[in-house]
Amino acid sequence: MALSLFKALHIIGFVAWFAGLFYLVRMFVYYREAEEKSEIERSVLQPQFYLMQQRVYKIICNPAMMITWICGLGMIYIYGLDWFKENTWLHVKLTLVLLMTGYHLYCKKYISYLKNGTANLNPFQLRLMNEIPTLFLFAIVIFAVFKNGANSLIVLSSTIGFGFILFVFTKLYKKMRESNQK
Repeated sequence: MALSLFKALHIIGFVAWFAGLFYLVRMFVYYREAEEKSEIERSVLQPQFYLMQQRVYKIICNPAMMITWICGLGMIYIYGLDWFKENTWLHVKLTLVLLMTGYHLYCKKYISYLKNGTANLNPFQLRLMNEIPTLFLFAIVIFAVFKNGANSLIVLSSTIGFGFILFVFTKLYKKMRESNQK
């Protein structure tokens, strides 16, 4: 019973965490694009985006990340140390989740960069940054589904290939936007 509850909450947690991060970084894009608007529009949009970023980070991303971690570690505890040692896929998954947590913390820092005017990424770079959770999601789900049957090199190369495809589509989208603005 406890294991099923932890699994359910873990899934709910990571879905909410990823959704929050996708939304958060999309707002970074909009915040930076607002810099190109008139002073009147910018004075309305940027404070609103900042408020929304703060709320999404504190109300969605942080609790969802904590639920994901707590329930994931709870499942490891229930399965036991011997199970943990035998399942190398989980070590890779935990490494990816640690990196994802680093991305999460960087997003918090980036909110303050936007607020104090020291943000160094343009809207296109932020669109690329917005795809980083997609790559984490891809790799983490593959390891969680295939477990020890997942070849780390194949998953890594597939993730890089998928990242390249996302990059190409992001570049194409940028060109389409630019051509529509002319």
